[in-house]
Order: sequence, then structure tokens, then C-alpha cells
Amino acid sequence: MQLAARVARPAREDPRPDRRRTQLRVERVHQPLAGILRRARLARGERGLDGLREVDEGGGIGKGHAADSVAAEIQALPGGREPVEVGEGHGPMNSNRLARMRALQRARSAPAAFAALVLAAGCAAPPPAPVEAPRLVVLLVADGLPQRQVTGYRDQLGTDGLNRFLERGAWFANAHFGYANTLTGPGHATILTGAHPRATGIIGNDWRDPATGAIVYCAEDPAHRYLGHPTAAHEGTSPRNLRAETLGEVLVAADSRSKVVAVSGKDRGAILLAGRAGAAYVFMRASGAFASTTYYLREHPPWVEAFNAAKPADRYFKAAWTPLLPDMAYGRSVPDDQPWFSAGGRLPMTIDGGLEAPGPNFYASLYRSPFLDALTLDFALAAVEGESLGGDDAPDILAVSLSGHDYVNHAWGAESRLSHDHVLQLDHLLESFFKELDRRIGRDRYVAVLTADHGFMPVPEFSLSQGKPAGRQSPRAALAKLEAGLAAKFGPGPWTKGWSAQAILLDRALVAKRGVDEAALTEEAKRILLAEPGIEAVFTRAEIESDSPARAPYLAAVRKGWHRGLSGDLQVVTRPGWILSSYGKGTTHGSPHPEDSGVPILVYGPRWVKPGRRDAPVDVADIAPTLAALLGARAPSSSEGVPLPLAP
Repeated sequence: MQLAARVARPAREDPRPDRRRTQLRVERVHQPLAGILRRARLARGERGLDGLREVDEGGGIGKGHAADSVAAEIQALPGGREPVEVGEGHGPMNSNRLARMRALQRARSAPAAFAALVLAAGCAAPPPAPVEAPRLVVLLVADGLPQRQVTGYRDQLGTDGLNRFLERGAWFANAHFGYANTLTGPGHATILTGAHPRATGIIGNDWRDPATGAIVYCAEDPAHRYLGHPTAAHEGTSPRNLRAETLGEVLVAADSRSKVVAVSGKDRGAILLAGRAGAAYVFMRASGAFASTTYYLREHPPWVEAFNAAKPADRYFKAAWTPLLPDMAYGRSVPDDQPWFSAGGRLPMTIDGGLEAPGPNFYASLYRSPFLDALTLDFALAAVEGESLGGDDAPDILAVSLSGHDYVNHAWGAESRLSHDHVLQLDHLLESFFKELDRRIGRDRYVAVLTADHGFMPVPEFSLSQGKPAGRQSPRAALAKLEAGLAAKFGPGPWTKGWSAQAILLDRALVAKRGVDEAALTEEAKRILLAEPGIEAVFTRAEIESDSPARAPYLAAVRKGWHRGLSGDLQVVTRPGWILSSYGKGTTHGSPHPEDSGVPILVYGPRWVKPGRRDAPVDVADIAPTLAALLGARAPSSSEGVPLPLAP
């Protein structure tokens, strides 16, 4: 797709020429899915994402990495590259090779260096020139992307998407969220505040008001609405519920010229990154446009109107999502059409929402495809141009939350061929995006960070097929058994107000009215819940609020995700391999287990970042103070993280 040709600029001047992106033509659309694998396949007359091609999936579960069968395909590419060992190799520019190159350079330059030292003898060495701070921070949040997928498909990545980080940036192999409730809202709230839910107040995507039991959505605010679009109850329109300061707020407070732009397919994905600074833009399922809210703006700037007027989403109507690689390359993934898949789990896939012309169902269907992320990145580039981001010495933030992978993994699982291919599609999208940023901003004038808001538990039925313990714990069934058990001992209820962000919220007013010993009722509730097959641990309010050391497994993580004024009375942790779900298809996340908590933290910026793998444990809360240090700014006021080791 193409951006609007001429976008209005604000007062900040940008002298760079206004050139359009280089893009590949996809069947019925223009699409920025670039990359060396794709170009080679097109040159041979094949089609990747370009059109419908019936695929006979020959791969199966447990067939290994298929590196040997893919090697010939990769070697046939222009400048073919050798596949690396999945999950461990570092590619053609790994740290060992870089070390050897640097050693050789040092050896060759030794005579000249010695001569320079002789000439400078007796003279004081001048202080090193200060490194200029980045003009732009580009934060990319790949919603629902587990770390294991980034490293697991590394041999199939292009040269300059994710491999820009893995081969020429810093990447943290042991990065996790430190709290238990690994969900989209809490994850996005942590990334640019550096704070856990106990400080951000974003304890889930939604929760119950402890006083009334009413549902509260993490980004809702009835005082605000979407610009130019109807706004339903509980839709996300402002950061009112976010109780921690973001890095963007720090920058704008220090220099009013700094700009913050956040964009996502999800309202919470944009709003919780933007915080109270700049503007958040959300993809509208009703219209296929991007819109902000009255909290941030009175009206859209001209560049947003121009982008939406071109109806870029409509160009994807009837587009086909077709695998990028040959069938044999997906042997490490689960074949299509598994019984535990949600509907539509097969590639190739035509995106039309069952309509004859673009409409809301079609726009909604974009979420389970690579096309929503393509649109989001195109809008992000339009923002770079329209807002002149990175155009002066006041640092800006461009925060982009890519929602597509989360929807793919929820529906079909991270083990599916669809998810596998979606990672490769995202990789190619990022390659095209980075090339444009290099051209518009300058490769050495911005820092890029890629992370995720949570990982994903494997689909329970897939785990069972591998002989691993797993299952689905129905929250409805557990609550019904809890109420029945409490009624048998303490009299008729209901004694709870329901589930609230992975916890049970008691009706404490009823407990007091009946004169029931609250501690006794709570302990009985804990006993009943622990009898459920999918529940590993339950922590009471008293245990969480206690100052005692967190010796019990998971208690430290639960405490970080628990807010005294908002959270429930019995916080639940599911067993490894189990999910808290009443739905019989797909999978979800939300536990402190590594599958859900382990996410990528990848950082690129040649002037500020020493390339290489880091193995020490780090927390996603470390990202905000790290970026603050790079920008010469203070860390957000509630930050609990520490700066990551990046320096060259």
C-alpha cells in the first residue's frame, strides 16, 4: 500500500526530500512485505503472500528443525547465507566473528597507533566527545510474541528485520515480566513506565471495582470519545486508570518540543504506551481508519486525515495470506486444521470477512493476518513524516504496538504453521520499516527497541499430544464450586463478586453483615480453589500484604502484580501447561510461567548499543530506565527497573 503523497507538516521543518516508500505489489494491493527470501521467490516466478496457492502441508509435529531441507532453498538466494543452529547460533555476523574481525583490525592498526602515542607523549589527551543522544526512540511491541519464537525461527529470518537486532544489536536471552498476571494491559503499562502493576494500577485488561463489583476496562474513560467515530461503553479512550508516569511524559515535561506518538490495533496498546503525553491512535474496526480520542486532540492533524482519506485498509480486501516459504520449511510447526484451532485455521487465507465489499467484518478480519501490522507500520511512517519525528534535538518517541500476532496465537497457538509464518511476515515488514526509518531519520540517529507485552501458553491439547501435563481450567466452574462450598459451611451466598483480574473478589460487605470470620472464610475459599485440577497456587490478601519474605513459589511475582486498592482477595496461579479459560479452542496467557512471561528485549542503535547476546536475567521494567539513560533524562517516577547494559 502507499501513503498519502503529500502530508501536511507542523511547524517543525524537515528538509529531507519527500520520497515514497519502495514496495512490492501484492495481489490486488500494495504491500510492504519486503526481504531477500521474498524477492528471490518472486524472481523465480513463485508467490509468497501474493496470491492463493493451495498448499499440501507435509510437515508434522515433532519433525525437528528441518534446517537441512531448507538449506538448499536459502543457498539458492542471491548472496545465499548459511542457516544457523536454531535458538543458539548467531548467524553470519555473530559475536565470535565480530571479535575476530576487531582483533584483526587492532593488529593491523598497531604500528599507526604506536606512532600516534609517541607523537602525543607529554601531551594531555583531550576528553572524548560526548555521544549525541538519540533523536528518536522507536519502540515496537509485538503483542503476544514469545521469546521462543524469535530464536526458534532464527534460521529463516531475513537479513535486516529481527536480525538487525540479533546480529547487529543487543538482545537479552533471559528477559521476563517479573509479575504474575501477564496480560496485554499490564504489559503495555509496564514497558514505558518501568513499573509493575502494583504501581501502575493496571492489574489486568479489566477488573471489578472492589466497592461495586462493576467491570472496569483498563483504558476506559466515559468523559472522552473517539474523534469522528462512535464510542461504545468501556472502550479505551484515555490513560485515566494509569497511575504511573511514562517516559513520554518525562520528555515532554523537560522540553515541550518533544513529541510522543503511539499507534496500535488495540486501544489499550496505544493509550498505555502514550500515557498522558502526545497522542494515541487506534485502528477502528468499524471504518478501517486510525483515530485518536478527545483526551489527546480536538481534531486530527491533516496528515492523519490524508492517510485515512486514502482508505489504505480497503486495498487489502480479498488479499491472500499465503506462506512465505515452501511447505517443507514448516516441519517444526503444527499443520493446519487442528481440532483445537478456532475457525479459519488454514493457509492460504483470503481476507474479506465474508463480505462482498469492505465493511466492519472485513476490517475486523484483518486482525488475524499480517495486514493489520502492515497498516499500523505504514501509519507509523506517516506519523514520522507528518510530525517530523526525530527532526530536531528534542528527543521524540514513536511507540508502535503490533496487534496481529496476539490474535493469531489466541486462535491457533504459537505452535501452529500460521503463527510460524506470521513471525516471518512480521520480520519482513520490519525490514521494510527499518529501511524507511534509515532513509528518513538516519541509521545512526535513532534507537529501536522491540519487546512484547506477554508470551503464550501452548494450546493445552497440543501439549497433551506431546505427553505433557496440560488442560483448561474453567473459571465459571471453579467459581460455581467455590460458591457451593462456601454456602455449605457459612450459609447462602453469593459470597463473591466474581473473578477480577486473575483473582476472586469477595463480597466483604456480606461477610461483615453476616458476622462471619473473614480469615476463616478466606482460608476455606483457598482450600476449595486448590482442589481444582488446573490451579497451582492461591494467595490470600493477608499473605500478599504481609511483610514476610516471599519464600513460597510465585508469591514475589503475585505481589508485583497486585494492587492494594484494586485487586481481589484470592489471587490464583494456574498450573504449568494449564490456561484459565472456559473456551474449548485456541489458547491464552496470564501466568507467571516462562511460556507467558518470557519475551524478547532487543535493542538496536549503532552509536549507543554494543552488539551481542546478554544472558543475565532482566525484567521488562528495565526498558524505561534504559531509554531514559540513553536520552539523558530521569527515569519515570514509579520506575522499578534498572538500566540494561548497552554501552559500546
